[in-house]
Amino acid sequence: MNSHRFDRVNCRRDLRQFLAFTDRLYADEPRHVPVPRQQIRRWWRDGVPLYLLRDAAGTVIGRTTLHTDSAFDAKLGRRCQLFGLTEFTAPAAGPLFDAMTAHTDADRDLLFGPVALLPNQAGGVITSGYAERGFVDSAWNPPRYVAAYEAYGFHRRFESDTWICPVPAPAQPARVEPDDARLELHRGDVRRLDDQLDLLRGMLNASFAQLGYYTPISAGQLRRQTDGLAYLLDESLLLYLTRDGRPVAFVLCVPDISEFLVTVRGDLHPVNQLRLLAARRRYRREAVLIVKGVLPQYQGRGYQRLLSAHLHRNLYAAGYTTLRSTYVGRDNPASAAQYRRLGGRPLHGYTFYAKER
Repeated sequence: MNSHRFDRVNCRRDLRQFLAFTDRLYADEPRHVPVPRQQIRRWWRDGVPLYLLRDAAGTVIGRTTLHTDSAFDAKLGRRCQLFGLTEFTAPAAGPLFDAMTAHTDADRDLLFGPVALLPNQAGGVITSGYAERGFVDSAWNPPRYVAAYEAYGFHRRFESDTWICPVPAPAQPARVEPDDARLELHRGDVRRLDDQLDLLRGMLNASFAQLGYYTPISAGQLRRQTDGLAYLLDESLLLYLTRDGRPVAFVLCVPDISEFLVTVRGDLHPVNQLRLLAARRRYRREAVLIVKGVLPQYQGRGYQRLLSAHLHRNLYAAGYTTLRSTYVGRDNPASAAQYRRLGGRPLHGYTFYAKER
């Protein structure tokens, strides 16, 4: 480690180097979709610790965050050192992992990541499907990342798959369990987006609570995570179902702007936002399913199938041809089955990594 420096990002110059590192690392790699720079800058302003690894000449050869989350600690019953936005050149893997371990407090007995900033938000490493490009809110990395983590003693946690589905002509409407309840379908409305997102947050926290990696998302976290969604939202792809007036199931998709993010290197400054807004019709051929869920007491009644059928119909009517999904746990066959019914297939193998100290 004597020939390397591992320094916290403390100034705007360091932050520019943190952001620019992936430009250089993935300069000729269009399959990697960068995290928007504005999001990383916001995390830095909020105090998330960002670090750079430099070689003896001062050149940046790796980067990461080192952060903690008390809710995630409580979920796992461990004091965890989280890390994320973790990128490195091939020779830098060992020195970077050494530095991360050395900078972890002694009372934290598990390194876990890469997460940005939590597993239920983004992060992860793909373990297969390298020929397929990444997409919004998902990872893409070369195969050497898997080899590097596992050679250093990290083991896989929460193995999953992302999915890709065609959007053929819709079939007959899905059937739901007959009862006397009044079911109503609602769609996104930019004018009421804040209220609708708060409804979704309540359903999201309830329906995902049983998953091993999930920690409840606060109103503030949701606002930060969906900042800028209004100008991107296709209202027909945000759907939720009420039962006797009570929200019970939801699905949220967004147009896939991955190609645009690659072109602008993740920089969604105001001018690029206007460019994206002007060209948004161009990016309404492929979509990304960000999240879906059903309240636990209403699972198994066909409500998610019903929502999926309406989503499929809306995708087809709007001219979308492809739907991608962020990762689905391999211990969640019901969600995977819905993609298979659409003719979908796994796209990328997906995992997080953990290492005992």
